[in-house]
Amino acid sequence: MKISFELAAEFRDDEGKGASRRLRHAGRVPAILYGGQATPRMLSFNHQKLLTLIDNEKFYASIIGIKVGDTTEAAVVKDLQMHPAKNQVLHLDFQRVLEDEKIRVHLPIHFKGEAVSPGVKTQGGIVSHRIADIEVQCLPKDLPEFVELDLSQMGLNESKYIADITLPAGVVSTAVLQGKNAVVVSINSPRTAEAEAPAAEGAAAPAAGAKPAAGAKPAAGAKPAAGAKPAAAAKKAEPAKKEGGKK
Repeated sequence: MKISFELAAEFRDDEGKGASRRLRHAGRVPAILYGGQATPRMLSFNHQKLLTLIDNEKFYASIIGIKVGDTTEAAVVKDLQMHPAKNQVLHLDFQRVLEDEKIRVHLPIHFKGEAVSPGVKTQGGIVSHRIADIEVQCLPKDLPEFVELDLSQMGLNESKYIADITLPAGVVSTAVLQGKNAVVVSINSPRTAEAEAPAAEGAAAPAAGAKPAAGAKPAAGAKPAAGAKPAAAAKKAEPAKKEGGKK
């Protein structure tokens, strides 16, 4: 079993939001290690050390050695929670890895041959990536760091699916096992790609002239949309439209 990263950890006994908050103030990240037919253990990691790893895609697709004292356990990342507004790791979930038990891991897809594909090079198409990673199932010894998808022979208006990804021996896609075969990438004409974008934006935007229900109040802490002005200032702002707007 190949261990690609090693992280020093400390056991923790306190549970709850208050205990986790105190750990974060001390520069630690609360975490849990479970699975492998053993008792779950609560851990904490150095936050600065984690920040140097979380931008590396291999961190999420490799076996990690978690070292506490003189003991090291093999594990994979199952979940990582980030602060919504800060570059801060809030919590980590790790699953133990045993050599004789299959694991499920999300692997990044590396695309190659885009620039030389007929659909792009001679037909002027645009590559549209739909999926950036896939979940695979395999024994730890068979786990690759990534999977590749070759686009060099793709033409205009063609697509590649999950089943088109060549996987190493012993590695299978969980989506294919479940009978799902989603589009991973496609090459479309520029007009088709441009038409899809406004359609997606229009679906998410509220209808023109729509007004909030009578008596409705904005959610606590909600901010006005970009460019929106308070109702009280609306009348004062109207005369300025002629000068500030297009002529």
